[in-house]
Amino acid sequence: MHILIYSYNYHPEPIGIAPLMTELAEGLVERGHQVRVITGMPNYPQREIYDGYKGKWYVTEQNNGVTIQRSYLRIKSKPNLIDRLLLELSFIFTSLPQALNGKRPDVILLTVPPLLVSLPATLLGWMYKCPVVLNVQDILPEAAVRVGLMKNKWMIKACEVLEKFAYRNASKISVIADGFYDNLVNKDVPVKKIVCIPNWVNVNFIRPLAKANNLWKIAHQLDRKFVVMYSGNIALTQGLETVVAAAANLRHIKEVVFVIVGESKALARLQEYCLSCGADNILLLPLQPREQLPQMLSAADVGLIVQKRNVISFNMPSKIPLLLASGRPIIGSVPATGTAARAIQESGGGIIVEPESSDALAAAVLDLYRNSVLATQLGNKGRQFAVECYSFKQSIEQYEELFLDVVTKRTLTMGGTTTLKSKKSVVDI
Repeated sequence: MHILIYSYNYHPEPIGIAPLMTELAEGLVERGHQVRVITGMPNYPQREIYDGYKGKWYVTEQNNGVTIQRSYLRIKSKPNLIDRLLLELSFIFTSLPQALNGKRPDVILLTVPPLLVSLPATLLGWMYKCPVVLNVQDILPEAAVRVGLMKNKWMIKACEVLEKFAYRNASKISVIADGFYDNLVNKDVPVKKIVCIPNWVNVNFIRPLAKANNLWKIAHQLDRKFVVMYSGNIALTQGLETVVAAAANLRHIKEVVFVIVGESKALARLQEYCLSCGADNILLLPLQPREQLPQMLSAADVGLIVQKRNVISFNMPSKIPLLLASGRPIIGSVPATGTAARAIQESGGGIIVEPESSDALAAAVLDLYRNSVLATQLGNKGRQFAVECYSFKQSIEQYEELFLDVVTKRTLTMGGTTTLKSKKSVVDI
């Protein structure tokens, strides 16, 4: 198949949806498909265009068999609501010529957010007479309203209309968790239109490694320390202040060290809070190169998932499969009724504590510090669950079959003839 992936984020951006879409695109190429990616100039999470891409309107690259077509973005490092809107609009208008500059796709995969990108993707689907698969990573505007990012009632209403448009015009909608599925069904999206394919992890790349002689741990002077690690995005939904306060509660135990890995500007703001709390047992580090992830995650004795209590229930952090695959126990400081809590509990790989409670988080860390047998059991269960439920091989096969299904149905509807092949099947029409 000729597959067009419309994704605002892509390699070399290190976190979020970018690594996932990169793995999916390259994996589809390895399985014999032709893949073209429409994306913006790399900027995340710093919200600043990377060196080598600044001042350019269009860049076309080839990487591991994938054709990557980038376009200009109007971006601000500290965006307000208008800046975010202008960012999305800039991507819509500049990306469309790139999308038209290539072979007609058999299927389009669109990742949202951003929600506005459903407009050019739908237009392309009409023009090319090909199906559009919507990959929903977060549900807007609900998520933005809940954390206070969106308050203007007219903007909220406009986003709700756009959301309905995107769902109505997609041939299929892939969601990453059951909570998303329930949300869409409650909005009268037909059940037959929705398929749940969780975000994955490469379990051969992210795997348990020995704690002894861990080079990453030694390099950061963490040898013989009990390491509690948070790695990823630092934004409104996380509330890392809870982690800092929990660390301050445990600073009398010299073996316990907290490590927070994130974007440099966010870390600078967090550093001030560390000083005000007297949390001198926290190591703040910038985002690490992807090739160091297995060593870094294995350097932890505990991995953290942190959310504020007002985070909408269906939010599903993509770092959960990563932590489970690393074979380390998880402490989830997350809403008990949310999708994240459900995923951690179902895996058997972690424990849930009250969100925004530094006392509860500190107590859970202390329990695992004192009970290494429990920590090992949780880590082993999490690893097993990741292999069985979050493997990349399983997910890419599901996406490939989904693409084959929508292309086949579209071809039947149009009365055409085609031959589509996958590792599992051959469909002649």
